[in-house]
Amino acid sequence: MNGSGAGRFDLAVVGAGIVGLAVARELMRRQPRLKVVVVDKEERVGAHQTGHNSGVVHAGIYYEPGSLKARLCVDGAARLSAFCEERGIALDRCGKLIVARSNDELGRLEELERRGRANGVPGLRRLDAAALREVEPHAVGVAALHSPNTAIVDFPAVARALADDVVAAGGTLALGREVVRVERRPAPIGIGGRSSRESEIVLHHPAAEPTIARRAIFCAGLWSDRLARAAGAAADPRIVPFRGQYLKLTPRAAPLVRGLIYPVPDPSLPFLGVHLTRHVSGEVWAGPTALLVGARDAYRLGRLDLADLRETLAWPGTWRVIARYWRSGADELRLAASRRAFAAACADYVPELKASDLLPGQAGVRAQAISRDGKLVDDFVFADAPDTLHVRNAPSPAATSALAIAGLIGDRAQESLGL
Repeated sequence: MNGSGAGRFDLAVVGAGIVGLAVARELMRRQPRLKVVVVDKEERVGAHQTGHNSGVVHAGIYYEPGSLKARLCVDGAARLSAFCEERGIALDRCGKLIVARSNDELGRLEELERRGRANGVPGLRRLDAAALREVEPHAVGVAALHSPNTAIVDFPAVARALADDVVAAGGTLALGREVVRVERRPAPIGIGGRSSRESEIVLHHPAAEPTIARRAIFCAGLWSDRLARAAGAAADPRIVPFRGQYLKLTPRAAPLVRGLIYPVPDPSLPFLGVHLTRHVSGEVWAGPTALLVGARDAYRLGRLDLADLRETLAWPGTWRVIARYWRSGADELRLAASRRAFAAACADYVPELKASDLLPGQAGVRAQAISRDGKLVDDFVFADAPDTLHVRNAPSPAATSALAIAGLIGDRAQESLGL
């Protein structure tokens, strides 16, 4: 399954997360003779955001109608459902409740309903306090939106199935090969029928022969901005890592949650707040928090990478975000520091939950793009550089949207890269 990555290819896809694998699969389906390699720094596929999320297949409720997220989430969820059915991967439509705790949140709930209906979210319905308890008997609130088609799935299993498709179509997985430098140089005359005007992309690795390709598509997640700059793209936006810690409910408390229970989110923030999520493992997760951290792979709270920290602190947008959202940051610190406070946030929606019902769970790191002027970039962002395409911002719902993102990238690659 794992190849060397040495030699010459028509296309190199950097990043073996769910988006990168979906992109490689899409282009190989369009051009079966294309010689493709997928390069990743880790020894397995889906090692970062793909393998460290809640597993929720989002329906498309939250996103501004007409945005890339709105269009690609709804399309991607449908494509993902069909793919899972074809490949025998369990996809559980356990449903989601977005719960308004008080009348003050009803206006925002109405806006979410408007967005969901405009985006074509199937089955969306408004519930009063009594009706929401029919869906989640232990939940409380004045009203809720119910999305019965919101689902959960094992995204790492989806990534592995996509990788199998890439290999079955003749592609190469070059795992354990970090890209430390990107070089664009003239291609040797006559290689692969190239003319003297052709160029090639050389991906340099620390302890392996370089990977050489006519074109490259970067789907590098937490490292997307760094590799985009290395390929000649703009510095803006910059990825700043936010660590999300989940706790899980004890076996005694897990039956208190049937599906997914979410708060009405703050529209100024890209994070959805503490919520309760039934996972494909059968566990129920609570969280996540959202803490600015000093490493792009800070799955352990004390993890520090000086290069990552320097880049975060040197970026002007970081300080503007801190100045603008310091109150939210203080709340997140309180939740991370106190299990009692975390439990109280959960009990706002399921009052029977107590601190003793929470156990340590998984952590993930969100690749949050921040612009130089301090805006938290919310929508997906794709960019071009010479002979390359870049996925610059692909936070949630990127896993849900991966197959639709691959279709969009495929169109752009055929147009701008000549693939």
